Amino acid sequence: MTEHDDRCPCGTGETYGECCGRYLADGRRAPTAEALMRSRYTAFATGAAHYLLVTWHPSTRPDLLELDDEMAWHRLDVVRADAGGPWDDAGTVEFVAHYRLDDGTAIGQRGRLHETSHFVREDGRWLYVDGGIGA
Repeated sequence: MTEHDDRCPCGTGETYGECCGRYLADGRRAPTAEALMRSRYTAFATGAAHYLLVTWHPSTRPDLLELDDEMAWHRLDVVRADAGGPWDDAGTVEFVAHYRLDDGTAIGQRGRLHETSHFVREDGRWLYVDGGIGA
C-alpha cells in the first residue's frame, strides 16, 4: 500500500497524497485526461481495481477486473497528451508503462506496455474509454 508521504507511482515526483492519492483515496475528480491516466496507472501499481472500474466508461467497462499480483509496475513515461484539458470533452494520452513479471517461471522478466488511451469527459468526470497497444 502506498503511504500518503511516499512518492507517487505515476512519476510526477510529487507525494502520493499530493498527486494520485487525491483521486484514489480522497475521491476527488481528475481535472484532465492525463491526470486520470496517471491515477489509473497508480491504481494498477497499488492494486486498486475498484478505482479502475469506476473510472472506466460504462460502454467499455468489464463486469469484473482481476489484477495480476505477479506483475509489478515500476515506471510510467507519458509520451504525449492531445486535448483532454479541463475544458475539453475528449482527449488521448500516449504512454509507456514499465513492469516486471515475477510469476515463478519468468522471475524478474521486464516488459513494457505502450498504449494510446482515449478518454471522454461526461458530467464533469473524465472516464477511460479504450486504448490501442503500440505506437
